[in-house]
Amino acid sequence: MGKVQYYTAEKLEELKAELQYLKLQGRSDMAKQIAEARDKGDLSENAEYDAAKDAQGLLELKISKMEEIVANARVLNETNIDTSKVSILSKVKIKNKKNGMEVVYTIVSEEEADLKAGKISNSSPFGKGLFGKSVGDTAEIQAPAGKLEFEILEITR
Repeated sequence: MGKVQYYTAEKLEELKAELQYLKLQGRSDMAKQIAEARDKGDLSENAEYDAAKDAQGLLELKISKMEEIVANARVLNETNIDTSKVSILSKVKIKNKKNGMEVVYTIVSEEEADLKAGKISNSSPFGKGLFGKSVGDTAEIQAPAGKLEFEILEITR
């Protein structure tokens, strides 16, 4: 059994839609590619057929992984989030103690992480360092550039 991941309702619907697309359209397209390659002659020397079969295997692997993700997904009710501590779906305003720069991040699951949108994974070094902290706490985060210290200024949802 895979590990449980928490998602917003929108992201879970997006994952389900992608899985449905792969199962229906992806498999249909793959069957057509295999049939076209099979029609080109001797299968023992048909590189196109071998490539199509390999691609089919990769598609089935992706479908299997997506099914596991969806089966283990849990939707978070944002109204039940405790804003006294940093947790999943918390919006956290932090201040770098070294240079005074302030940044706002939302803590999300790995699949939803998007640094440009200000969404960081709960399993990233930053996410792990901030998780469970309260307003006023200092989070020490080990980054490639060395240890960084951030003060938690605000937690919202």
